[in-house]
Amino acid sequence: MDPYINEWLNLIIRFAHLVTGVAWIGASFYFVWLDNHLQTPPKWKDEKGIKGDLWAVHGGGFYEVAKYKLAPPEIPKTLHWFKWEAYTTWLTGFLLLTLMFYVGAESYLIDTRVADLTQMQAIGIGLGSIIVGFGSYELLVRTKLKDHGLILGIVLLVLATALSYGLTQVFSARGAYIHIGAIIGSIMAGNVFFGIIPSQKALVDAVKNGTAPDPAYGMNAKVRSTHNTYTTLPILFIMISNHYPITYNHEYNWLVLVVIIMLTAAVRQYFVMRHFGKQKPAILVGAVVGLVALAFAIAPKAVKVDAAQTLDITKVEQIIKARCSTCHSATPTDEVFTVAPAGVAFDDIQTMSQWASRIKARGVDSKDMPLMNKTNMTEQERQYLAMWYAKGAPTK
Repeated sequence: MDPYINEWLNLIIRFAHLVTGVAWIGASFYFVWLDNHLQTPPKWKDEKGIKGDLWAVHGGGFYEVAKYKLAPPEIPKTLHWFKWEAYTTWLTGFLLLTLMFYVGAESYLIDTRVADLTQMQAIGIGLGSIIVGFGSYELLVRTKLKDHGLILGIVLLVLATALSYGLTQVFSARGAYIHIGAIIGSIMAGNVFFGIIPSQKALVDAVKNGTAPDPAYGMNAKVRSTHNTYTTLPILFIMISNHYPITYNHEYNWLVLVVIIMLTAAVRQYFVMRHFGKQKPAILVGAVVGLVALAFAIAPKAVKVDAAQTLDITKVEQIIKARCSTCHSATPTDEVFTVAPAGVAFDDIQTMSQWASRIKARGVDSKDMPLMNKTNMTEQERQYLAMWYAKGAPTK
């Protein structure tokens, strides 16, 4: 595909994914907040079958919201559904996955240092992992385990850990992370399609037919909605994780991802409990402490620099031009990146020094660059750049 067309498709699909994702997650957060803040209604509302109500002020006006125990006596002419936000978020996410990691498998998904796969093998494994992850969840959530949240959560965490480990053994690190995100995203959209919306349709049909709604439908939707609540923050992290190789390029990247999923889910738990007026700061503090502990645990080892050791600036320039400037240049020679990524170019020692901290972070600490080490930067070269940075990244 022409790189220029690829960039435009990437921009359009990514922007659409962002917009629809904001709409879906925003609505999800709001309704969880709303449901958790409902108060006991006055008697006259209770007699009408209203379970709880809430008053709010926003945008210069007052809002009165009421939730029925099961359903109203009759369905209003206009009934708002919240489903297309979920479906379009999944669809644009899958298109973005296809464009970046399947069409561009050789650049982003296949890392020959991990496994020497063909494009079709990589695509097959990727799609297979999504089907296995999503299918496993759907089977489990349809069993009696759905009534035992803690046990189901542990089982799902074990499954996520196994998938995380397995994918990091066949894909590039960022490819593995994004596929875990695709699995979680598919589960979330599946909860809407296979659980929440059918349950809501059953409630609507019952009212239209004049029959009593089955409470099981509401409970099923509630369970799946709750699951989506706790996977929201993990998937948001995964969506931005490709910008942070300090996580996905670690030796135990699969474990790092699982820990972050647990920590972000804990943060969500804190806010959900806070909705009910239950202040549990220990949960939030524990998550923050856990994150700090993780950061220390995966921190790269500091490079010891001998102050007396001579630094050859010409050698620094040669290393960066040979290993980095094939992409990061005003005139790239790389066959994929025909424009310097993020506009970062290392055409002279001055610009190299300007971006020294980025070179240190991506080329030495996380070793994320060069991408897939396609220019074969050696460990000795990385250490030489570390020494250059430690000495203040001089230009002469």
